[in-house]
Amino acid sequence: MGSHRRLAPSGSDRGAGVAVGLLSVAAAALAGAPAGAAPHDDTRARVDRLYQEAERATEAYNEADERADALREQVRARQDRIAREQDRVNTMREALGALAGAQYRSGGLDPALALLLSTEPEEYLEKASVLDRISTRRAGELKELRAALRRLTQERAEAARQLVALDRSRKAVAAHKRTVERKLAEARRLLNSLPDGERAAYDRASRSSRTDLAGAVTGGAPASGRAAAAVAAARAALGRPYVWGGSGPGGFDCSGLVQWSYAQAGVALPRTSQAQAGAGRQVPLSQMRPGDLVTYRDDASHIGMYAGDGRVIHAPYPGAPVRYDPVGMMPISSVTRV
Repeated sequence: MGSHRRLAPSGSDRGAGVAVGLLSVAAAALAGAPAGAAPHDDTRARVDRLYQEAERATEAYNEADERADALREQVRARQDRIAREQDRVNTMREALGALAGAQYRSGGLDPALALLLSTEPEEYLEKASVLDRISTRRAGELKELRAALRRLTQERAEAARQLVALDRSRKAVAAHKRTVERKLAEARRLLNSLPDGERAAYDRASRSSRTDLAGAVTGGAPASGRAAAAVAAARAALGRPYVWGGSGPGGFDCSGLVQWSYAQAGVALPRTSQAQAGAGRQVPLSQMRPGDLVTYRDDASHIGMYAGDGRVIHAPYPGAPVRYDPVGMMPISSVTRV
């Protein structure tokens, strides 16, 4: 399964709105079947539509979760900087306080009168020169302290803004999760309502291949050593369950499988199918080689890894484990070489 739509870059709240909108579409679709449609055919179509919409929401969940992780790291780093800056401010305050106290204790007389009464004028003048340099240094330290306090105030204000953004992102993640769970539960209910033969027909339909792709792919060996390692990792994952939002090793969604497989080869890929489609160089279908990423549908809502022999390895949808399927099982939007 793999209908993945990325969140709009304006923020997590907009992503949550997208997910709610998708839920409304699904509700409208379930309101009634077209007149004259065969009941089982209509149920299978509704299941497929719900799966696609659920995975769009899954990718929105993946992206919101990734954004929340990034915000958490930013907040932690900023809080560390605030703690270090606060320690520095405290140290500067203590040093200036000690200097001010010493000057207060020794500076009760007017400088001219102190010089007049001094038994050692030359020694006094030397001390006065030192005190003058200390005063100049203290002025500089006070200026530095004020600058440090301004930085500390700015860091705290930015940390507060990031915490608000993190809270919004967490709420978006929770909203996407609820949307996915509702759609998958409804799809599973509908699929279970079909006779055994109809469920098998649904699975066969999901694995059908476009005949015009036969013989179109000429590539044989993997494009690189890391591509070969990624293919080996994906093959090792065959049979593992589809888990929405899963990125291994126990279960996967479609983009999670691709990300995990390349991670085993030492390559970091983005989390969503749309981002993965742009994570390398686009190549023609005729030049596709094992390890290339095959993205499906116009919205790049599903992704798999080409394994050779006209097949991809992918995580199809809930209830269907990681498996081989024909590369032409659905319309291809792009082929990416990492």
